[in-house]
Amino acid sequence: MTTLTIASDAHRRVSYFADLLFVLVQKEMKVRYKNSALGYVWSVANPLLFTAVYYVALGVFLRFNIPGYPFPLFLIAGQFPWQWLSNSVNCAPTIFLANAPLIKKVRFPRNVLVASSVLNDAIHFLLSVPVIALLMLWYGFVPSWSWVPGIPLLAFAQFLMVYGAALAAGSVNVFFRDLERLVGIFLQALFFLTPIVYSASIVRAWQKLFLDGHLDPLLVGAAYLSGLISLVVGSLIYRALSPRFGELV
Repeated sequence: MTTLTIASDAHRRVSYFADLLFVLVQKEMKVRYKNSALGYVWSVANPLLFTAVYYVALGVFLRFNIPGYPFPLFLIAGQFPWQWLSNSVNCAPTIFLANAPLIKKVRFPRNVLVASSVLNDAIHFLLSVPVIALLMLWYGFVPSWSWVPGIPLLAFAQFLMVYGAALAAGSVNVFFRDLERLVGIFLQALFFLTPIVYSASIVRAWQKLFLDGHLDPLLVGAAYLSGLISLVVGSLIYRALSPRFGELV
């Protein structure tokens, strides 16, 4: 087999995966917004509602504040990226089970189901960026031009991390169905262990980008390192367990 043949086969596989991913994302978007007059509003309503609740509980009643930033703006800058991660990982355990008929009848790369779900949530996150910009203008902050390279750069790193975690959760849950409940509990605990509702010595990469217009190389590097580790671990778990999906879903 020549190098040219190998390259041609790889290109065909990548092209097939990309086409399948596009079709699945398109289908999920249509299902999500079908018969929904307020489709875009619903995509940002949940994080905005949580922001309002935390602002009232912490900012109004407990008079909690973040030096240098309006507290609602600080919350929003962390809430929207977190919502992407939370939605994708929360849905991950049931992805393969929910598509059991397709998995049993059709031969295709099953991990594309996870990739399409995570990409769908990524699109909704990107659609929320104008809301963040409007809120910044409301509070007298001007969005930075560094958002143009920074958002795709951080979004790709987060995609790697979320995809790896979702792939692992979806694969393991085929064998251990209790994982679905444990993931929800874990995410609730993790939410309060991240600098979303409180300040930290090093503000996380998204908050630095949105609020300061600054891409911190250390934070970006840490994001990609985390993303690559998550991707490798998730892929290894998927490869080890996926041959038995057809029997168990």
